[in-house]
Amino acid sequence: MKLGVFTVLFSDKNLDEMLDYVKASGVEAVEIGTGCYPGNAHCSLEELLGNKEKQNEYLEKVTSRGLTISAFSCHGNPISPDSAFAAESHETLVKTIKLANEMNVPVVNCFSGTAGDHENAKYPNWPVAPWPNEYGDILKWQWEQKLIPYWKEVGELAQSLNVKIGLELHGGFLVHTPYTLLKLREETCEAIGANLDPSHLWWQGIDPVGAIKILGKAGAIHHFHAKDTYLDQDNINMYGLTDMQPYGEIQSRAWNFRSVGCGHSMQEWSDMISALRTYGYDYVVSIEHEDPIMSIKEGFQRAVSNLKSVLIKEQPANMWWA
Repeated sequence: MKLGVFTVLFSDKNLDEMLDYVKASGVEAVEIGTGCYPGNAHCSLEELLGNKEKQNEYLEKVTSRGLTISAFSCHGNPISPDSAFAAESHETLVKTIKLANEMNVPVVNCFSGTAGDHENAKYPNWPVAPWPNEYGDILKWQWEQKLIPYWKEVGELAQSLNVKIGLELHGGFLVHTPYTLLKLREETCEAIGANLDPSHLWWQGIDPVGAIKILGKAGAIHHFHAKDTYLDQDNINMYGLTDMQPYGEIQSRAWNFRSVGCGHSMQEWSDMISALRTYGYDYVVSIEHEDPIMSIKEGFQRAVSNLKSVLIKEQPANMWWA
């Protein structure tokens, strides 16, 4: 396995500055944003797409430092009822898939998206209860009329270009659990898989090791984000896990994102790394920092230090004892 970082953290640095900083910090791979929510501070699709000379210059900056690109990321909402943002998300995703193919980047990370509750809706609607029955009707319509048709088309494009799609299992989007990921994958193609982020599993009550086993057995883990979550049981008792308070309400929120090892023990992180190796994922563990009580520098360096202590880098030995 390799240690990586989602470089949106360092959008205030130019490409060379960012690469120098992360290399000096001890990571081996970078996940680069290409637009939508992550922004494109370190990758211009318009400049690079179809331009082999620019692509080679870009890759030289990465490889000359002993780094690789683990993924391009363009998290948006391509099935949003906001037609402008849906179009932006779709266009960015398609261009990112094509650029990934041209630059031999194996994975594109994004969100599945969430549709509205009918054809003329203005806002996304995320049903989370089967009753009253109209919620179930909305969810069925979203999947059959929006989600599956969209990802059938985009999945076929990605598969044809030998690019994997890593859907982040994130609350608020239609694909947010192992079940919803596998359901969409069954309805589309094997290019569709997970960008597995345990921070979003913990607050849904999902054990990340269990999720790794489920998705790993299906060969459906395409990328992995390293971010932690602190669950505050006193606040959960008040607000529940579907807490709608802004992320800035740190003291009263039911849960908050934390740097690796600050929400769950390093034993639990070690168990996750071991499960990834056991169930077939031997790729990049990409640090994502969204800790509200730490600086970017401190939270990132804490994650680097903690993950280095549990990452499995070498291939296993022959079972000389058996």
